[in-house]
Formats: sequence, structure tokens, C-alpha cells
Amino acid sequence: MYANVKRAIAALVLGGISLGAAAQTVSFAEPADGAVVSSPFKVKFAVSGMEVKPAGEMAANTGHHHLIINGGSIKAGESVPFDEKHLHFGKGQTEAEVTLPPGKYKLTMQFANGAHQSYGPDGSKTISVTVK
Repeated sequence: MYANVKRAIAALVLGGISLGAAAQTVSFAEPADGAVVSSPFKVKFAVSGMEVKPAGEMAANTGHHHLIINGGSIKAGESVPFDEKHLHFGKGQTEAEVTLPPGKYKLTMQFANGAHQSYGPDGSKTISVTVK
């Protein structure tokens, strides 16, 4: 039996499949960094190396998006606050309409697990937008 397991692992490694954690990247598909937008505007989130799942589901390499208005990434393991500055997309949404008054904003997308615990700076991306 162990010989079969060793052969299977060898085949995976030789085939280029990693058994370790996947590299995680997050990005804004929309809007672009530096964009000038009209309110409300569409925000589209993207993630690779992880799977989007609703809040409450706790499985490896899964989570959901959060949008932080005029704030930075959250340390790994810390919970994303529930307030007007931290928008939660716990149903697994990958896009949203955001309404902000005119001005310049820093938008940070933070990916977090099913318990809203941040994956840290590696699971975040920050852009700037101007709402006209």
C-alpha cells in the first residue's frame, strides 16, 4: 500500500503539481488604479490560488472579499471589522456597486477566510480612485 502512495506522490511531483499551498494573488478587475469614476461605480474582485466561498464555510484555500475604504491591509489572522469603512461580501460576491461622495479614495480589497480572518497583505490589493 505504501509503495502505491509513494508512486502516486512521485507522479504528482514529477508531473509538476505542487502539494503545498497555492500562491494567492488578488486584484481589482475593475476599476483600474487611478480611475476617475462616477458614483455609483462597479467594483469587480479577482483572486487566483484560492476559491471564493461564502462566509461561514471553513475550508483550506477558500474565503471571500472585503473592500476597505481609505484603509490598508489587515494583518494575517486578524478579523476584518464590521463597520461603514469595511464592506463585507460574505455571500461570495465577486462584484458590487459602490456609492461614495465626490473625492479621492484609497480602496483596499482584502481576502479573508470564512470567519472573516484576514489572509494578510499577500491577500490584499490597494488602488486609488477619484469619484467625480
